[in-house]
Amino acid sequence: MPMSIEEEVQLLRSVDILEPLSDEELEELARRYPDDHLRAGEIFYSPYDTSEKLFILKRGRVRVYTTTDGREFTQAIVEAGTVFGEMALTAQRLQGAYAQAMEASILMAMSREELERVILQKPEVGLHLAHLLSERLRRQETRLEDANTKDVHARLAGIIALLVESEGVRTITGYRIPAHHTHERLGTMIGANRVAVTRAFGLLQDEGVVELRRRLIYVRDLEALRRVAGYSEEEEEGTP
Repeated sequence: MPMSIEEEVQLLRSVDILEPLSDEELEELARRYPDDHLRAGEIFYSPYDTSEKLFILKRGRVRVYTTTDGREFTQAIVEAGTVFGEMALTAQRLQGAYAQAMEASILMAMSREELERVILQKPEVGLHLAHLLSERLRRQETRLEDANTKDVHARLAGIIALLVESEGVRTITGYRIPAHHTHERLGTMIGANRVAVTRAFGLLQDEGVVELRRRLIYVRDLEALRRVAGYSEEEEEGTP
C-alpha cells in the first residue's frame, strides 16, 4: 500500500542531513523523487552502474560490499535514515561495489544536479553532509587500521563496538545490537573467515564482554570491549 505524504515526510524527517528542511520542503522532496521499493536480497547497485546517485534509505537495511576471488567483503551496513551513494560531490564512492537490500526496503535516489539544487536552496544541508562524511571517514580509517595491525579477536571487538555506536540499543545490562549479524557476515566486515570469527566470539563470551541471545549480540561491558579492540580514550568519546 502506498504511503501517505504525511508518512513520507515523517520518514524523511529522520534522515540526518535533511534535518534543516521544513515540512513543506520535505513534502516537495517526497513528491519530486518517487520511492524505489526493494525486495530482501535485491541488488540495486553494481560495479557496472556508472551514474552519480545519492541514495536516501527511508526504511530497511542495506549492505554495501565488494568481491575478491569469489569472497565478499562488507564495506558498510546502512540503516534507515542514512544517506549513501556514488557521487564525487560528496566524496562518497561505491565504485567497484554492490549495494543489496538486506530486508524489504524503501529508498529514494537523487542525481548530482538535484543534490546541488537542494544545497544551494538550503546551505545547512551541505554542512550536515560534511559532518556526516567526516564521521564516516573516521570510522573507515579505524577499520583499515584494525585490519592491518590487529588480530581477529581485537578486530571483532572493534567492529562490534562500531555496531553498538551506529545501531546499538541500551538495555538494563548494557547494549543490544538489534539486527542479526551472522559470524560469516561479521567475517566479511573484518577480513576473517567464519571459523576464526566463531573462535574469537567465543573468547569474548568467555571474557564476559558479549553474549548471544536469540541470535542477537548483547554487549555486557562496552568499556572492556573497546579495551580489547585497542581503542584509546579519545576514540571512546564517540561512545553512545
